[in-house]
Amino acid sequence: MLLAIDVGNTETKLGCFSNGTLEQTWRVTTELRRTPDEYGVFFTQLFATSNIAVDRIDAVAVASVVPQLDLVLDSACKRFFGATPNFLQPQTQRLMEVATDNPSEVGADLVAAAIGGRERFGAPLIVVSFGTATVFIAISEEGAYLGVAIAPGVAISIEALIGRTAKLPQVALEAPDRVIGRNTNDALRSGIVFGFAGQMEAIVRRMRAEMGVDAKVVATGGLAEVVAKQTPVVGAVDPHLSLVGLELFHRRSQSRLVEG
Repeated sequence: MLLAIDVGNTETKLGCFSNGTLEQTWRVTTELRRTPDEYGVFFTQLFATSNIAVDRIDAVAVASVVPQLDLVLDSACKRFFGATPNFLQPQTQRLMEVATDNPSEVGADLVAAAIGGRERFGAPLIVVSFGTATVFIAISEEGAYLGVAIAPGVAISIEALIGRTAKLPQVALEAPDRVIGRNTNDALRSGIVFGFAGQMEAIVRRMRAEMGVDAKVVATGGLAEVVAKQTPVVGAVDPHLSLVGLELFHRRSQSRLVEG
């Protein structure tokens, strides 16, 4: 069984794959201060809640944008699973051409999501990833990673607004019945949800024009469903594209080892 780990700045997504099928996922807070032992115990506790035995894990694939945790996770995986994690590096992976000015600057999580998106939905494609930032990933007709547009994420935008405005309450992230809010909660939900939906439509329109093709759009990430439901521009929602990309990366890496 493969454990795929997508380490983001705010959250870490984990998924267990058996014979290519995603059996279980978790979404947890990224914690910089945990030791390898603490991460190992934490992971085994997650597995226990889903009745997954630790000894079923025989491989680990990681996409990380938090370098401080790379050695910690490497040590934890070796000790608790007996597996050396396979880290996806955008500049050295061979599954997808990264046609940016400096591939080493590209986030491993974004490349994993792009690989997963192309595998599930083909190319050309625009993957909209809702995470700490909202990232629009352009994938060419030939299947190459062209580049991205990066906007502030939904959650941090809400936190910034609430934190700087004393009278505004915390609100549940869901679309109200109307755009014109008749109370503070509905007004906030309207501006946030419909605002991000409008942002998505505008950036997708410009990306399609630059790409010269009517690329399909797929949304991914924890908040993808909320915003995607408010705009017809999104053709599909798949919250686990980065995990799917990691599984494919690991599978192809193993194939090359066998062939070599």
